[in-house]
Amino acid sequence: MRIKQKPEDFSVKESYRFDEAANGRHRVYLMDKQKLSTFDAVNRLITKFGLKPGSISYCGLKDKQGRTEQIIAVDGADVDMQEPDLRLKFLGRTDKALSARNITSNRFSVTVRALTHDSLAPLNLATAEVNRLGVVNYFDSQRFGALKHGQGFIAKDIIRGDFEAALHNYFARPSELDRTEDAKVKGFWRDNWGQWDARVPFEGAKKYHRILRSLRDHPNDWMRAFLQIDSDYRAMILFEYQSYLWNEGVRRYLQLLLPREHMFPMRYQAGTLLHFRDASPEVLSTLRDATFPLVGPDSTFSDPKVAEAMAWVLGREKLKLADLRIKNAERLLYFKEEQRPLLMSPHKLVVGRTQNDDVNRGDIKVNVAFTLPPGAYATLVIKRLFHFEYTEDTKDEVRASQRPRLVATERAEAHVEAAQAAKREAEGPSRHRTLASRPMRLARPPRGLDAPSAPEGRSDRSDRAGSSRRDERSARPARAPAPPPAFTAAPVPEPEIPLGFRAKQQKRKDVKAEARVEKAEKQRLAAAKSVKKQKRK
Repeated sequence: MRIKQKPEDFSVKESYRFDEAANGRHRVYLMDKQKLSTFDAVNRLITKFGLKPGSISYCGLKDKQGRTEQIIAVDGADVDMQEPDLRLKFLGRTDKALSARNITSNRFSVTVRALTHDSLAPLNLATAEVNRLGVVNYFDSQRFGALKHGQGFIAKDIIRGDFEAALHNYFARPSELDRTEDAKVKGFWRDNWGQWDARVPFEGAKKYHRILRSLRDHPNDWMRAFLQIDSDYRAMILFEYQSYLWNEGVRRYLQLLLPREHMFPMRYQAGTLLHFRDASPEVLSTLRDATFPLVGPDSTFSDPKVAEAMAWVLGREKLKLADLRIKNAERLLYFKEEQRPLLMSPHKLVVGRTQNDDVNRGDIKVNVAFTLPPGAYATLVIKRLFHFEYTEDTKDEVRASQRPRLVATERAEAHVEAAQAAKREAEGPSRHRTLASRPMRLARPPRGLDAPSAPEGRSDRSDRAGSSRRDERSARPARAPAPPPAFTAAPVPEPEIPLGFRAKQQKRKDVKAEARVEKAEKQRLAAAKSVKKQKRK
């Protein structure tokens, strides 16, 4: 099975409510985006319209891989965006910023591809199980993007108090799977870590200007620099690790309640999740009413099995609850405790009729639609329904799926290079000319039996000297004459390449250093002359 092969394969529409106020300071828009995360879309709006960080509020994060609709509120500014991947529709005004309280549910429509007719029978059974039992309300792979891109859990660095490592993992560790300009910026700072005055030759560096300004002014204050990250993203960094602890705690909790034969594992980005196919009425009633805590430093547990499960997880992570309190930054970096429902029940679950798959020839596809409460993951429902053949993509498979987009990018870059070459050619001879535009010069052939006669104007003395040398050579033992070498093209010098920023900086430093040495030498000579004059007097 395959999902998200096309943007329209994964669609989500937010059901929302807000108190409309005619003169409210917050403008509310319906944001329609595709192939963009909520953070990417919001940052694009902030950059384009010069808004302050945190001036755009929203109800929740929506998946990057798909087409989604959600509401946002812009504080004190009117904006408009009508681009192919990001469009806004004005809805009204309100007095308050948006939050999770403004969302009631999400309606999903997912096209599942690359199926066979043999998949239909187990799909019907799994649909009945989901309707009867629900789905464990785990956080799915998209919550753990930092793991996917090789950054690890940055929150662990923060808990240890190592803010330098946290900053390095945040903006100096490019992903193998990322082909955007942001990865180039991260690669630059990976190679130039500590050289905060270096100039980044990429536009994407603007995203990190507040961090870099702090590091230039206070090079060793790593916590101060880390706190320049947008507050919403800082909270997500902590919530990512908190979500992992929740997943692991629930997994252990299910092991304490259910027999092994009722459960089955499923791989995801951060490890393995456990789902169940059956449960006794008593256990099922307990699970339906249960919540499980997103832990903080002051968490307490009334259920002994919950306490046992979390003690097991924290022990494996070599942590105590008190370690979740970030020293010297308790008000800005903190793990917020809250209860999360242990199960979710998809409402209005509809599995459509099968159709021929227009992307994977010879296979079939099916559309699945359902409604979920805020904070629940639609991908988990899909994986639970098709658990009998779902597998998590490897890095190689992700790269292969990116290949068509990379080819398009490479072609675009080739077109840009060709246009630049044509422009240089049109500007006429310059130091940027290519080798093909330079005339080839042939080296003068060596004089020998087949060499042409000396040009007119050669002096008799040179001829006599040449004949005497030939007489001396004739007295030596005869050797087989070596064939004259073929005519070869004279080596053409390499075209001069414009210096990069670092090379130019180094060149300026060298020039200044030479000027200082020369000035010091002149001063020394002038001082010596003045001493001689004084001696003469």
